[in-house]
Amino acid sequence: MSHPLRIPLARRRADAPPWPSYTGTSQLVGTSPSGTVTVYVDPSLQDPGLRNAQDLLNDADQVVAANNTIFGTLGGAVNVIVFALGGATDGTGGADHAACDYTSGNAIEVCAAFGNSVRVSALFEAELSECSMGGNLCGVSTGEALSRWCALVTSNNALADFATAPEWAQDGMPDFVNQTDPTDRNADSTGCGMAFISWLLSKGSSLSQIAQGMVALGTNGTLADLYAKLTSDTPSNAWPKFFAAARALSNGVTSDDPFGGAPQPASPTKSVITTHEEAIAFKAARVQLQQQAPPGAIWHTIIEPSPIDAVNFLNTLPGQGAGEAFASNRADGRVDLYFFL
Repeated sequence: MSHPLRIPLARRRADAPPWPSYTGTSQLVGTSPSGTVTVYVDPSLQDPGLRNAQDLLNDADQVVAANNTIFGTLGGAVNVIVFALGGATDGTGGADHAACDYTSGNAIEVCAAFGNSVRVSALFEAELSECSMGGNLCGVSTGEALSRWCALVTSNNALADFATAPEWAQDGMPDFVNQTDPTDRNADSTGCGMAFISWLLSKGSSLSQIAQGMVALGTNGTLADLYAKLTSDTPSNAWPKFFAAARALSNGVTSDDPFGGAPQPASPTKSVITTHEEAIAFKAARVQLQQQAPPGAIWHTIIEPSPIDAVNFLNTLPGQGAGEAFASNRADGRVDLYFFL
């Protein structure tokens, strides 16, 4: 008699919460070391989906730490499921949850992104950041822009194809600085918010200051109010100064960060990189950043496809010294590398 090795049905469904839209089987992947994030996956996605979910589980605590730093608060426990949201498996299905808090909104859905797990982590942060808004900013343009900026800085803009600022510019740059749009589904109002936050960052405000200021202002607060709070200038000056700056951009508005204000992640970051070439490029980019504006060394994690690739990465200049790197082998032959740079 055949006895195939399978995850017991009870474990596949154990403690799965009701999801906002997903109704299929929830296969438990695991809980992060901190106990904060429990990850599930739609088993019909097979190995590519499971890899997305495992990478998210490995990345989850670092995403949470960065998010907590941005908002200056400790978040609560969340559940997250990876599935083909909207039928997509490239991340374009987006993400969803029921509310902007850790009570009603802690069941998070994220779209699978086969072969590009960093997009899954970015989608997770977009929803997690909304949970940290404490019920404020939910379903309005300012909150949507803020959540997208949180995803942008914690994933090195892995969701660049979600950009809305260029559409705002193409539509004539309507003013959503003096008014908050009561929807999170208008590309013009979200795009205006993205560009405005880029401008504030370029002028020296940190994302933490912006996020905490927006939460304090609440759903009815405007970007003009935020500007006044951060600069001590009058709110009436926000729009004309921002509009003039946007119009003066030599290359126009071609991304969600037209002013180049994107900061480095707010806390030690984990980079879900699964090819050796990407890993080498990451090290080179990090070294260049330190030369331009030294941010101080921090711990990173990447995933190398083999032990040989891992060794070659560590030997790539600048090499890591004693105690500055360690590795953990995966069952599939890949290697988790932790290094200080």
